[in-house]
Amino acid sequence: MPKIDIRRPHQLPVAEARAVIDQVAARMREKFGMEGHWQGDTLRFSRPGVNGSIAVGDDAIQVNAELGMMLAPLKGMVEQEIRRKLDEHFG
Repeated sequence: MPKIDIRRPHQLPVAEARAVIDQVAARMREKFGMEGHWQGDTLRFSRPGVNGSIAVGDDAIQVNAELGMMLAPLKGMVEQEIRRKLDEHFG
């Protein structure tokens, strides 16, 4: 299964970075039906065809995702969209 692994530095307090990730997760729920829940400072998300996590650290956001076979051909596009959102919120 194709994997996405992106690390993005940030300069926000962890609570503010988590709030930003919460906003992004709300849009993911609305747009794609993606479910998510927090485990500590890591948001775990899933929907048919993708499982992953967004970890909020003191100085970086770490996004990991595994794409199923149906989304495998779209890996480049999905990765590009994740990078765009991270740039928008943490760039």
